[in-house]
Amino acid sequence: MGLMDGKVALIFGVANKNSIAWGITKKLHDEGATILLSYAGEILEKRVFPLAEEIGCTFVEQSDVTDDAQLDQLFEKVKEKYGRIDTLVHCVAFANREDLGGRFVDVSREGFKMAMDISAYSLIAMAKRAEPLMTEGGSIMSLTYYASEKVMPKYHVMAIAKAALETITMYLANDLGPKGIRVNAISAGPIKTLAAAGVPGFRLMLKYSEKASPLRKLVTQEDVGDLALFLSSDMSTSITGEVIHIDAGYNILGMTLTDEDREAIND
Repeated sequence: MGLMDGKVALIFGVANKNSIAWGITKKLHDEGATILLSYAGEILEKRVFPLAEEIGCTFVEQSDVTDDAQLDQLFEKVKEKYGRIDTLVHCVAFANREDLGGRFVDVSREGFKMAMDISAYSLIAMAKRAEPLMTEGGSIMSLTYYASEKVMPKYHVMAIAKAALETITMYLANDLGPKGIRVNAISAGPIKTLAAAGVPGFRLMLKYSEKASPLRKLVTQEDVGDLALFLSSDMSTSITGEVIHIDAGYNILGMTLTDEDREAIND
């Protein structure tokens, strides 16, 4: 008997086998959830469908999260086929590469709008449509990153979008709480994904996080999947409006030091 037996989970954002969304998908599936997948753009179709087949998922739909009509259509299909949603997972983020590198003051107006729409407002749009299908309560979660709290090199417009996402999480939690719907955000440490590859300097960020974090390790898809499972299950029925860090402790540091740095200080 699994923690998610009898539950329906709709997951946005699976891109390939290395994506965090796929790590979450596998954990929920392994614990008995019926998985529904939505992906962005035809270019991802050839990657997502084989993954869906791997877990026996028969609901795989393309949807542009900036298009209300497409979201309406998607959620209507969910309603017709399954009648409900117990877990909604938002793993959607995008920004133009030129709005990540360079100087922050050079972030374009159009790039700012697009990043906020895709990466932050989409959570509101999804939650609004999921609410009527969560008749017995449920769990909504999204992915954020520490750059929403502290300056991280080259993260720029995406940091603003993640900060907005976290505030949206709190307001949705307050709005939907009376219906037993929990809304939380997972703040994961750097993980090698397709999306992360587009962040300038990501390799250095990955390397330094492993050396400086208190646990001296990197976070994995499986780690995030375990946390998502907890947030989806009945074990977390009193947790909402939270940003939960899973980053090997990196977020607690006031000054980041590698072992080499510590040795230099001790000398």
